[in-house]
Amino acid sequence: MSRDPLISDLIARLLDGLPEDAVLTDPDVTASYSHDMASFCPAGEPAVVVLPRTTEQVQHVMRTATELRVPVVPQGARSGLSGAANASDGCIVLSLIRMDRVLEINAVDRYAVVEPGVINADLSRAVEEKGLCYPPDPSSWEMCTIGGNIGTASGGLCCVKYGVTAEYVLGLKVVLADGRLLTTGRRTAKGVAGYDLTRLFVGSEGSLGVVVEAVLALKPKPPRQLVLAAEFGSAAAAGDAVCRIMEGGHVPSLLELMDRTTLKAVNDLARMGLPEETEALLLAAFDTADPAADLAAVGALCEAAGATQVIPADTPAESELLLKARRLSLIALEAVKGATMIDDVCVPRSRLTEMLEGVERIAAKFQLTIGVCAHAGDGNTHPTVCFDAADPEESRRARESFDEIMALGLELGGTITGEHGVGILKKEWLAREAGPVAMELQRAVKDAFDPLGLLNPGKLF
Repeated sequence: MSRDPLISDLIARLLDGLPEDAVLTDPDVTASYSHDMASFCPAGEPAVVVLPRTTEQVQHVMRTATELRVPVVPQGARSGLSGAANASDGCIVLSLIRMDRVLEINAVDRYAVVEPGVINADLSRAVEEKGLCYPPDPSSWEMCTIGGNIGTASGGLCCVKYGVTAEYVLGLKVVLADGRLLTTGRRTAKGVAGYDLTRLFVGSEGSLGVVVEAVLALKPKPPRQLVLAAEFGSAAAAGDAVCRIMEGGHVPSLLELMDRTTLKAVNDLARMGLPEETEALLLAAFDTADPAADLAAVGALCEAAGATQVIPADTPAESELLLKARRLSLIALEAVKGATMIDDVCVPRSRLTEMLEGVERIAAKFQLTIGVCAHAGDGNTHPTVCFDAADPEESRRARESFDEIMALGLELGGTITGEHGVGILKKEWLAREAGPVAMELQRAVKDAFDPLGLLNPGKLF
């Protein structure tokens, strides 16, 4: 079959500055790069997939795209959940997974310099050898990339104590839409020179530029954490415990919640023996000098809130087993029906119970299985709608329930996304949350960085 002359010209120009193995054109291969892990997000057919290894190669791709007016969709590991990495028809998919070097680890100034394709867990292990820690740890940390984490402003299990990705990005090197290289930020502990362009790129989902290098803040490696598991007979009791813990001034390294549906799903997948008779399981961890004392204090608060059982882990190995169960939650829920819509609504901690109870009502209304796991310590819930994608009626109800969950989050003073991003899935909801003035300004920012609209078109707006 003959190739479109425009696509042939595009590929020829790309090959002028890229090695042959970095330019993929087989439709069966390029199709595998067309989408991330989100449901209900349309994906187009890319004209070509490129896998550069250097900044100069990324610049060549962007200059070529600008000259030929071809859209570019930057990608990491495609583990995202909002369609932000989905291809558009005729685009260049710019996969950064081969730019995977840790360039520097500085133990004195406590930063690392990395390329965007570095896997989150690989970076964590590399800095741990130096007695340091990179705290942001999404549940997909064994597969997601630092570039993707930056693009979606990812969170993780330890956010309640250590914060999210945005708080660790000190500086960036970014290839702009026209191929120019922009350096932002610093390598110093402090710095307030000019507008904070670094933060502007964090969470921009590849719509303003292509991150090719990041300077990331590091922390000293904390002591091994110990975990406590508390069982509750209702979501209200678990929510009350969260409020008591935070109001009491405790600073757990994580505070995670799994509802009954999620516990059963994890047991079905991994046979972990989690308690399925409880309505909610709260996991609290401390990495302090005396974690046992902290766990005892938190355990008492859980009992005061109505916990039916409180079980502190005695060893780090037991703790890791509980954390493994939490990290398996989303994978396990996907196995329930074969497809999921994973919501990402963050509400004030004080309204967590209302969010959990509201999701229960929505599940009953639409006759669907909706499991909830949550970063309870910061109010970030992940109601996960399980459905059969081959059933049009069930798929319709899944989409409607998803929208009702987002509406509930806004009603409770929350936000439509705490860490997964907007992508395609939540464009309409971003406009509702932000309002017309904010949207006008955000579009103006986009126009300033990408006047031709070539970078990740159709996302966010």
